[in-house]
Amino acid sequence: MRGQIATAAAVTMLGSVLYAGPAHAAGTGYTSSYETIPGHRGTPLKALVYKPKGRGPFPLIVMPASWSLFHAEYAGAAAELASSGYEVIAYTTRGFWDSQGAIEAAGRPDIGDMSRIIDWAVAHADADESRVGAAGISYGGGIPLLASAFDKRIRAVSAMSSWASLAESLYLNQTLNEQGTALLLGVSHVTGRPGNELLEVQDGYLKDEFGHALELISTRGAAAYVDRINANRPAILLSGGWQDGIVPPGQNIDFFNRLTVPKRLMYQAGDHATTDILGAVGLPNDAWTETTRWFDHHLRGVKNGVDKAGAVSLKAGNGGSWRNFTGWSAQAQGTRRYYPRPGEKLGVRFKAWKKTIRTGSGTVADSGVAMATGVAAQAGTHWKIRPSRVKRADGLVLRTPRFGSTTVISGFPRFRTTVTPSGKNTSLFVYLYDEGPGGEARLVTHVPYTLRDVTPGKARTLDLRLQPIRWKLAKGHRLTLVIDTMDVRYRSTSTRRNKITFSSSTTDPSRLTFPVG
Repeated sequence: MRGQIATAAAVTMLGSVLYAGPAHAAGTGYTSSYETIPGHRGTPLKALVYKPKGRGPFPLIVMPASWSLFHAEYAGAAAELASSGYEVIAYTTRGFWDSQGAIEAAGRPDIGDMSRIIDWAVAHADADESRVGAAGISYGGGIPLLASAFDKRIRAVSAMSSWASLAESLYLNQTLNEQGTALLLGVSHVTGRPGNELLEVQDGYLKDEFGHALELISTRGAAAYVDRINANRPAILLSGGWQDGIVPPGQNIDFFNRLTVPKRLMYQAGDHATTDILGAVGLPNDAWTETTRWFDHHLRGVKNGVDKAGAVSLKAGNGGSWRNFTGWSAQAQGTRRYYPRPGEKLGVRFKAWKKTIRTGSGTVADSGVAMATGVAAQAGTHWKIRPSRVKRADGLVLRTPRFGSTTVISGFPRFRTTVTPSGKNTSLFVYLYDEGPGGEARLVTHVPYTLRDVTPGKARTLDLRLQPIRWKLAKGHRLTLVIDTMDVRYRSTSTRRNKITFSSSTTDPSRLTFPVG
């Protein structure tokens, strides 16, 4: 939370220096001004308006600020776009900082604000409503995606580190993302004015009662409106980081695959917003470079090849260059499958297998710290453990043979198994590691999964889909699967004195499968 607040403070100071005065000539082909724009039902929203010099109408780019930040967040990117002929309106979303209203958490008023800003730009700032784009980071990317389902004037969107399903961000597989939720709720009180529905979500978080909260957030994500988006046909660019601690990438991959519009997907190592925030202030950045090319092509008709570069561009989570593919499925060339065997082994042939662990006690295995682990991965430093130090009474460990050549994992790894819990509620945390010859293992990907109100002693099959990843496994390394019942990032329902048994049968054998590219 301190990192987000510090970022907000830095942007505040930047804004006070650059935009304290009235409309002025920027000296690089545009003018900028600080404006009050009436949003949904007249709510005053504060915005920075960048207008190219010369005669319009100009193509328009609308940029909602990220959660807890405000309009000056996009100072560098907005100036560059304005210099190249776009009118840009970067605004503080309702309820934060200098905009009025309450924080609606991507509710209908936020969607309405986007339309009202487009109306204002056409009426007062010489914008061309037939050439409207929208871009933003995190909250500022999710709102344009939602708005594109309701306003046909939005022809192109670049959503960076944004979400498709708020429920999957905060409550994936019935497991609360404790760190992510606490960060978002906490900073909203520091930088804004939470609305009633956000306070109800907060109440569910504090009471550990999520039924009503899930109802409130079920429609606050573009995944709920795929049919409307496909009907409106905006061109959509999605980008983000594999290790995003607030918006796990799986939901965006699923959303991307359901889109039938012109679309583009970019993923690389990084945490929430860390793959794109430098571009917002005008520094070199792949996500923002591609965003500009995306708008140039879809709003101005520039033949720059962005439509031929491949629908999917991926960098491995542990380094390397961009690889382009014609679609998500094209990046996987086959599938590997391994079965648990006695002796903590994963082999290519089935054998009877069973393992029982205690619940409610942690191990050295962990997913790391949101907004930190992914930043380290982006810099080439990955969350590490030694699987030999996992307490076998509290965790399951399974290892593949060492690989005889470099192998690229690309897609969603899965672990299917039968579990028999002794308690009604049990949280499981499934980790996949890249273990080197020296016994040190780097976290590749993970997923949480919680069994709630189940019948103790009754066996059930779980198909555990880990978060997607592209990862280069070096020759001589192996994959190590670890499962335990506690993780610092998530709220666990596991309690001590209970146990859970993993088992495999000939009719439905447990197995680890993963796509290779």
